[in-house]
Amino acid sequence: MPSVMGLLEERERAARRRVEALQAEFREAEAVWERFVIARETVAEVLAEPCVGGEVAPVVVAGERPVRSAAAVPGSVVPHWREGLVPAVLAPDYRRIMDVLAGGSGPGGETTDCRRLAVALGLEPVPAKVEGVRSKAKRLAARGWPVETSPGLFSVPLGRGGGS
Repeated sequence: MPSVMGLLEERERAARRRVEALQAEFREAEAVWERFVIARETVAEVLAEPCVGGEVAPVVVAGERPVRSAAAVPGSVVPHWREGLVPAVLAPDYRRIMDVLAGGSGPGGETTDCRRLAVALGLEPVPAKVEGVRSKAKRLAARGWPVETSPGLFSVPLGRGGGS
């Protein structure tokens, strides 16, 4: 009959082997997780600065040297507005929206609704076209270009419009 101490030592060794196996499995899982984090961050960077023809176009920033960033082509990601960034960095559809909004935003902070915005862009004021303009205007507002003063009404703060 085995001794109590012998049984305890045997169970201790089994527990130690299990802990070592779990630690090894944990290290492997952590390495996989880190690779996914790095991959996600890399993809986010690439999507934020899409390349056109293998080259990244310079961003036009007032009063600074050009900064390498997204090219202003259809399908480009809308960059977050920051001081000195001009609408020329936006894709053509977004640039046109900013130009129209900048023309209607006087010192009084006039706002434009999406239906009038669609008409100013030369689109028919049908629901499908108005919703497309609303979607783009909301995307611009979410990134700090115009301000959505109330649902569906947009204006451009001084210094953010025109100059494209």
